[in-house]
Amino acid sequence: MRIGEMKQLRWFWFAALCLFACERVALGDWPQFLGPARDGAAAGSVATNFPKEGPVQLWSASAGAGFAGPVVSSNAVFLFHRKSEKEIVTAFARENGKQIWENGYPATYTDDFGFDEGPRATPVLAGGKLFTYGADGVITAWQSSDGKKLWQVDVKQKFGSRKGFFGRAPSPLVIGEKLVVAVGGESGASIVALNVADGATLWKAGDDEASYASPVIAKLNGAHRLLALTRERLLVLLPDIGKVEAQFRFRPSMNASVSAATPLVKGNQIFLTASYGAGAVLLNYTGGNFEKVWAADEQLSSHYSTPVVIGNLLFGFDGRQEQGADLVCVEWPTGKERWRAAGFGSGTIIRAAENLVILSEKGELVIAAGSGDRFSPMAMGQVLGFDTRAHAALASGLLFARDKQKLVCLDLRPEEKTQRP
Repeated sequence: MRIGEMKQLRWFWFAALCLFACERVALGDWPQFLGPARDGAAAGSVATNFPKEGPVQLWSASAGAGFAGPVVSSNAVFLFHRKSEKEIVTAFARENGKQIWENGYPATYTDDFGFDEGPRATPVLAGGKLFTYGADGVITAWQSSDGKKLWQVDVKQKFGSRKGFFGRAPSPLVIGEKLVVAVGGESGASIVALNVADGATLWKAGDDEASYASPVIAKLNGAHRLLALTRERLLVLLPDIGKVEAQFRFRPSMNASVSAATPLVKGNQIFLTASYGAGAVLLNYTGGNFEKVWAADEQLSSHYSTPVVIGNLLFGFDGRQEQGADLVCVEWPTGKERWRAAGFGSGTIIRAAENLVILSEKGELVIAAGSGDRFSPMAMGQVLGFDTRAHAALASGLLFARDKQKLVCLDLRPEEKTQRP
């Protein structure tokens, strides 16, 4: 078989994998950070009004320390958290929240600022396995059906992964047989790809320390590319071999800063955003070359959360978390601000059809229209406590969200699709 034919066959199976993923989306899974396509978009719609007391809570369960969000399969919900000096995974029955299994390992992470010592990275589900990335750099593969530990790699020891200010936070990404993790290692190991079967190293690339942003796979100019935002720059890589095709320097100028928003792709354009004066930039990408479409620091400088896209509109949080962020809408093509909800505070956003599912850091849930005319909240309710930072999961109209004490399952299904006794 010729090399060209081998490449075509490889990309055929890659496309088949993507089609399979799309089929799973229709079944209502939320298998990774930011959802099925890692862009904050959920399949289906949600209710646009709640009962006076707020959305119906179907079940709740205890949660430990950390900011890792839940992931959801067709019959289970998985939470990666810290309890009793262990980083653990707990699997709950999706229907009623009953524990299916729990397993873990000793936790070694100590936060330098006394902030939180639980895991930060949301796990990823793929091929009957669950992959976790702990705050101190331990990657673990678990059998999702029963919690059996399959393999484990300590990236601090193996790749010289650096701790950063707040531990390791980028969520892993599965691409075919590869588990891609932004470990921020030394000697060319900023981004690594491990074999999902046994944790063996398949490739490594880059020399930068990791940011807090998670890598994403996207199609650019007709070809799949891996995008990873390190502490210093955006890397565009060939996912099969880890070769860096292009890089674009993007980071705050001050040292005491973090970049956490995942790159967003629309067509052949890439959107990046960070706080601490970095601002936002929209790039045209063509065969290894970047062209700035617009750049600004006034419209959408996201501190921790990733914006979402609806049509030609971007919705996200502008400003530092500790200083009180605004919720804003800007035009994707121009960066022009359409509206601003001042003083809203920080939070996370999920796109559900043409609406926004907003979970504030204060634990308030808001359903708003994804409109460029004005901020239009349609339903709201207090669903969790303060310090709600983990990104929620939305699967078939059920919202799975957590704070530092509990995980809840909320019924956001539209009334005509809701079947309650």
